[in-house]
Amino acid sequence: MQVSGQCHCGAVSFTALIDPNRVIVCHCADCQQLSGAPFRAVLPTPVAQVTISGTPKNYIKTAASGNRRAQAFCPECGTHLYATEAQEPKVLNLRVGCIQERAQLVPTVQIWGQSAMPWLDDLMHRPLHAQGLTSPPLKRRADHRA
Repeated sequence: MQVSGQCHCGAVSFTALIDPNRVIVCHCADCQQLSGAPFRAVLPTPVAQVTISGTPKNYIKTAASGNRRAQAFCPECGTHLYATEAQEPKVLNLRVGCIQERAQLVPTVQIWGQSAMPWLDDLMHRPLHAQGLTSPPLKRRADHRA
C-alpha cells in the first residue's frame, strides 16, 4: 500500500510503500513519554521503501539495554516522524499519526502491555464528542461496546 505523510507544518514529508498488516501499538514508558500520549502506533517499513523530503532532526535515545535509537522529528514543529537504528538505518518505524491514510491502518498487535494505562479498556464507555467538548457526543455502534 502506498502512503504519504508529513509533519504538522509540512516542512518534512514522506511517501512509503508499506505493509498495512504490520501496524503495532506500543505501550512502553518511552513511547508514552516521547509522544506525550498513553501509547504510540508505529509501522515498521524498510528504509528503501521510504522517500523523505525535508530534513528531520534526530534525537538519539539510549535504552536501559544500551540499544541506541534515532528518534526523528520535524525541527520546525516537533512532529515525531519515525524511529530507526542510530547507525546504518535499515527500518523506519513510521509514526502512524503523521500518515495521511492512518484511518486505514488498523493495529494488528500491541506490545509492552505491562506499561499500558489501566483505564484504556474503559475508554469506549466514555463520551466521544464529534469535535470539541461543546459539540454533541457521537452515537456509537452497539457492537463496539463490551
